[in-house]
Amino acid sequence: MPELSPRRRLLVLLICCMSLLIVSLDNTALNVALPSMQRDLHATTSGLQWTIDAYTLVLASLLMLAGSTADRIGRKRVFMAGLVVFTAGSALCSVAPNLELLIVFRMVQAVGGSMLNPVAMSIITNTFTDARERARAIGVWGAVVGISMAAGPLVGGLLVQSVSWRSIFWVNLPVGLAALLLTLRFVPESRAPKARRPDPVGQLLVIALFGSLTYAIIEAPESGAGPVAPFAVVAVAALLALLWYEPRRDEPLIDLRFFRSAPFSGATVIAISAFAALGGFLFLSTLYLQNVRGLDALHAGLWMLPMALPTFLCAPLSGRLVGSRGPRLPLLVAGTAMTASGVLFAAFEAETSDTTLLLGYVLFGIGFGFVNAPITNTAVSGMPRTQAGVAAAVASTSRQLGQTLGVAVVGAVLASGIGSSPYRQVFVSAARPGWWILTACGLAVLALGLLTSGHWARRTAERTAESLRSPEVRQVMETAERA
Repeated sequence: MPELSPRRRLLVLLICCMSLLIVSLDNTALNVALPSMQRDLHATTSGLQWTIDAYTLVLASLLMLAGSTADRIGRKRVFMAGLVVFTAGSALCSVAPNLELLIVFRMVQAVGGSMLNPVAMSIITNTFTDARERARAIGVWGAVVGISMAAGPLVGGLLVQSVSWRSIFWVNLPVGLAALLLTLRFVPESRAPKARRPDPVGQLLVIALFGSLTYAIIEAPESGAGPVAPFAVVAVAALLALLWYEPRRDEPLIDLRFFRSAPFSGATVIAISAFAALGGFLFLSTLYLQNVRGLDALHAGLWMLPMALPTFLCAPLSGRLVGSRGPRLPLLVAGTAMTASGVLFAAFEAETSDTTLLLGYVLFGIGFGFVNAPITNTAVSGMPRTQAGVAAAVASTSRQLGQTLGVAVVGAVLASGIGSSPYRQVFVSAARPGWWILTACGLAVLALGLLTSGHWARRTAERTAESLRSPEVRQVMETAERA
């Protein structure tokens, strides 16, 4: 890809951020609409879980395929296809007549979304070749998540209150169309020098693993252990098959050599933990504010601002810190703040007091604001640029898998605790195990941030990057060093 002017690079970053904005805004706004959808579509708790997880599950299953396909046939081409499918899926969601079709249309959305975020990150990685510039660009990218978290609850609450939950999907239509036209005009095409072959067996195994695991977790409280046991067996079998099959392929869907890098492995688990905490946090908070406190959608959205604004403010600061001092400090801040927030809810029932509820939201917003930039930067910075799409897709997959599991696990724990009891009377006690799970996620971010950001971890990243270079590239580098 030719070197672009600074102004053109910023424009490419803006266009890529537009795709992230519609995907993130859609999810955060939809969380505020869950109680309204529950009443309108007569949905159970598991039905609400599926409106979120059907999207994140398909997204997680297809992200690596989208990343490798973009590296092979062209990132701009795949990115534009994603915008078209996501926008069309949004239009279908807005007219869904029942819960079942809404879930199906959310899956259509996810097919498009899988072609957006990892491919956009790959475009950014290949546009901003300087490490410091890339870290700052990723910080801006992370700030867009903050913008969506700040605007999502307000926009969602306002639309639900004034029109209906269906209008949330209308927002995606003009933004998606604008991003499509701008991409066509200003984003240059790029692809990996050597095309990667498809891996249909690996792709099917990933879908089987994610789908069966999520189904088993969500349906266990209502169906019991017996009916979901076969799905748990399928998940274990798919995982073992992936671990056996993928290393035997020359060009696998998931290059397991990536995980020899401690920073990359750490970033993967941190992403799963942080986004599991986010998914569970939003799910519990939305249901509590509207179904227990009795707030309308707009006021529930306003209550989430103390979480959203720190995310927006801390994300660019985290990006600058990653660029100047590395990922350790942002990860330690993130882990500490997220753990403290979880403890407030789990041990001190922060929901029951306005002051502690506000403090818990602020702490979680700070933690989540600091965690995104180091995840992305660590995932792509140590890898050869020819595999940027796949590396970015693994990081994005980890985020979506984490959010899927967060909603599934916390929702299942909540459903088990409530049972047939009156919702308002038992919600706080039924939610407590879920808050402890989110506390454990914060501790994982803290511990792994400390463990995978030191000198030993960096040496493993260097050895991994060397092993991933093709023999031709290594020969050129050795010739240059001798010269």
